[in-house]
Amino acid sequence: MQQAEEHLDVLTKTGLKTGVSKPRGDVHRDGDYHRAVHVWIFAESTRELLLQRRASCKDSWPDLWDISSAGHISAGDSSLTSARRELEEELGITLPKDAFELIFVFLQECVINDGKYINNEYNDVYLVTTLDPIPLEAFVLQETEVSAVKYISYEEYKRLLAKEDSGYVPYDVNGQYGQLFDIIEKRYKENTVARSLTLQKQISRYAPISLSAELTGLTDSDKEALVFVVKAANVMDEIFYLQAWYSNPSLRDWLKEHADTSEFNKLKWSYYQINKSPWSSLDEDEAFLSTADSAIRLLSKATRIVKDWKGLEYRAAFPLLKPAGANFYPPDMDKMVPLCQAYAILFANLKNDKAIILQEFELWKDSLEKHEQKEATGFFSVIKRHSEFILDSHLSDNKTGSHDLYIVPYSEEYKSLLAKASDLLHKAGDISDSPGLKRLLHSKADAFLSNDYYDSDIAWMELDSKLDVTIGPYETYEDKLFGYKATFEAYIGIRDDEATAQLKLFGDNLLLLEQNLPMDSAYKSEDVNAAPIRVIQLLYNAGDVKGPQTLAFNLPNDERIVKDRGSSMVMLKNVSEAKFKHILLPIAAACVANDQQEHVDFESFFTHTICHECCHGIGPHTITLPNGQKSTVRLELQEFYSALEEAKADIVGLWALRFLISQDLLSESLLKSMYVSFLAGCFRSVRFGLEEAHGKGQALQFNWLYEKGAFVWDSEGKVSVDFTKIEGAVESLSREILTIQANGDKETAGLLLLKYCVLTEPLKVALKNLEDIQVPVDVAPTFPIGNKILQ
Repeated sequence: MQQAEEHLDVLTKTGLKTGVSKPRGDVHRDGDYHRAVHVWIFAESTRELLLQRRASCKDSWPDLWDISSAGHISAGDSSLTSARRELEEELGITLPKDAFELIFVFLQECVINDGKYINNEYNDVYLVTTLDPIPLEAFVLQETEVSAVKYISYEEYKRLLAKEDSGYVPYDVNGQYGQLFDIIEKRYKENTVARSLTLQKQISRYAPISLSAELTGLTDSDKEALVFVVKAANVMDEIFYLQAWYSNPSLRDWLKEHADTSEFNKLKWSYYQINKSPWSSLDEDEAFLSTADSAIRLLSKATRIVKDWKGLEYRAAFPLLKPAGANFYPPDMDKMVPLCQAYAILFANLKNDKAIILQEFELWKDSLEKHEQKEATGFFSVIKRHSEFILDSHLSDNKTGSHDLYIVPYSEEYKSLLAKASDLLHKAGDISDSPGLKRLLHSKADAFLSNDYYDSDIAWMELDSKLDVTIGPYETYEDKLFGYKATFEAYIGIRDDEATAQLKLFGDNLLLLEQNLPMDSAYKSEDVNAAPIRVIQLLYNAGDVKGPQTLAFNLPNDERIVKDRGSSMVMLKNVSEAKFKHILLPIAAACVANDQQEHVDFESFFTHTICHECCHGIGPHTITLPNGQKSTVRLELQEFYSALEEAKADIVGLWALRFLISQDLLSESLLKSMYVSFLAGCFRSVRFGLEEAHGKGQALQFNWLYEKGAFVWDSEGKVSVDFTKIEGAVESLSREILTIQANGDKETAGLLLLKYCVLTEPLKVALKNLEDIQVPVDVAPTFPIGNKILQ
């Protein structure tokens, strides 16, 4: 029986799926754009690349030496699955997904065989890093594809390609494909001294602080319960490492194990602990480690068994570019093209009145039932591939139905870890003698196993306990693909009763603020609930608390609860005090005009932080789209949601303070100090980087206010507030953002961020000044009480 010819997805010239598939032969006859994978195997110890000799029967480049393994991505298949399958079929090597590092995408456009074979191919180029060369007798070659394999020095191979040696498939080493050699060169000819100095400089941006709290106000029972709560919080760390990237836990363990072997390795481990991944939060998620720094894994049965060879040792890989979808989605899932390209396509589509962007996730989601769609876009699930499961399970049946993606709830994905955390919280709940805390701990323990967090979020909102506990999946900043998926985190503190009592004013006036928001009345809600505010002294945090430390948080993010009950806020007073002392005061001295520096004070800084969190609870959340359909701002704005919501809370928070002063609810003495303290805070947050939601939102605000003349840049490179213009500029930006949210207008949101989320000259000069005088960017806390419990 003749085998059916392989079909390939046809792409546009810009690499987007058209929705059409054609036989492989027709694709190359017609010159259609399509996708393929290249897999390079690199041996660290010898600095050699594995090459294969193409079989003489191949219709392109027969008998020439080429990539270790390569092949087309068949219609409906994914990139990483295809790479793994090709390696197994052509060379007999079976490797897990963490062996594959996507290093770049290469567009090959050429015509061979007297014009009969046109190759317009987008190639996903993967690197597999082994410690040593694989013995040649370990390979099982697919005779119809490969006639031989050999190892060659990467430098020698580069020279052969550069001189266009006739025995090798040609690649332009001075063009796109030169990246392969550049990456290897940089990785293995690194200057350890230079890298050490860079890491020292990166670490020095964080001021080390010790955070503690008085436990004297706790009952003996709650002190005992605290032990189990801290241990449960530590489990949130374990889950978050896995949520960041699938090989991240291996990397963490490896770095920790080798930290004491050299000063360089100690620096790697120190900076990794701050970021909880190989990507630097303060450098727009640029990698500060590479796969060459990663864990070594041994597979004894990845190839044919060879006598006296223990097996294949490889580095657990991670990409240099932080994956936008973290570990919530398959790493090779089609979603979007780069932003600038997306807008060009978007405007072309508007002109043609026709959409050509076919996204894998959206197509799959649209095929689901309504309740499944809700789960797919919900906070508490990951998206996986059937084809990957089949490969990992070594099943022979590769039929996955019409769609490859499927949903796994958190309660299943992190089952063993959540069971452990659940058990610890139940133990804490049994011990505690605070009714509200007991209810919270038991309901959260149940939620970990049921995946239903509604009751536990209500219990958290109603918590009235000296021991304050926030634990579970909440923030969605890590999901930069859609902003759907929540990461696990924990904050444990002791409630500051005196400071909490002083803040009742803000929660009590949320409805008044909502009714007076600078936006069309049609968008305003009639049923805003007062936001309870709790001020705590933080004694431990865990999970998604990487990089810059939060001053406060407003939860839950569940729109059902926000609509019915409002939200609650927790202020971390000792963190705020540390940041003001170590960061904001030095920033003000360097960046704020001399005659306005006296207006920077802790009361204004802390009060605006409170108002920022309150303002997450007002404005549009559940919305009605122009077509009458009900939705939420989060679902409509997707990856733009987090940055715009942070900007909204900031700027509307500033508007709200001015409004409360006008109503004689706050002192007029705050007026100048709140604007100047906000200005100093702009420089603080932009230093988090424009890849981070708060930094992005702050750049938007600074540049808008600067454009409107509310911020003035002087000849000395310092900035001042124009008190005659600031009020109008704050109101105009508040109106702009609130209206975008109310309309669920993703296009306008993207354009607003594209225009204003840039480092303008005043920001560049300020950031350079702060770097020169080495003002810390943020704080790196240690927790004596929590650490003692864990030891």
